[in-house]
Amino acid sequence: MGLLIMLAIGALVVWWVVRNNKRKALERKAAELEPVKKLAFEDVTALGEELQRLDLELAGRALVDDGERADYQRALDAYESAKAAADRMAQPDDVKHVTEIIEDGRYAMACVRARVAGEALPTRRPPCFFDPRHGPSVEDVAYAPAGGTSRDVPACALDAERVRAGAEPDIRKVMVGSRRVPYWQGGPAYQPYARGYFGGFGPLDWIFMGFMFEGLGDGLGALAGGLGEGIGAIGDGLGDGIGSVFDGIGDMFDF
Repeated sequence: MGLLIMLAIGALVVWWVVRNNKRKALERKAAELEPVKKLAFEDVTALGEELQRLDLELAGRALVDDGERADYQRALDAYESAKAAADRMAQPDDVKHVTEIIEDGRYAMACVRARVAGEALPTRRPPCFFDPRHGPSVEDVAYAPAGGTSRDVPACALDAERVRAGAEPDIRKVMVGSRRVPYWQGGPAYQPYARGYFGGFGPLDWIFMGFMFEGLGDGLGALAGGLGEGIGAIGDGLGDGIGSVFDGIGDMFDF
């Protein structure tokens, strides 16, 4: 009888810990998704604002060329599709699809401007590395973050000018704990964000890997802290679970 009671206690403890860990995993997933989803909506909003500026530029001018109309419609469709994709985000990896759409929409707008000006279509370049909301890059510029290695990265005209002048580029930053860091050092949850913008430009992968590894010390510190908290939570949960089970058994047998 005693053995059966102990087996029952063990089974109940395991069930309680598994259930508790699943709940906490869902909470962590939601906590990771929230800032990435916010980032995606900010980029969708920036795309919409760029479309409004394009509309002002085209005010009073009819798009008579088939290419102009097609590219303009493609930009409009990209905005609507990006909004819908951001609404559907269920995990951080889903942001990759949103930023892929935004990148295509920005290139479509660049094509509209070129066609209207009677210029050749622009070469498709990756977005500005420092902040993809700046739009397609115009050149590569050597950049080294504080304490890091210099690498050639794609930049918009303003950021390229800042870097050459020795000034800080306009970097997109995100919150990690209580600190604001460049998005490429935001941790695994932000990597799909970058892949959506730059994944179609394969040679850039090593750039991000380099910058990410240079920020690995901070990431490992945060990871170690998270693991410590997680182990502590499991221990606390196990203790609570065993206590709850024994309380329940005590009530059943009037211990």
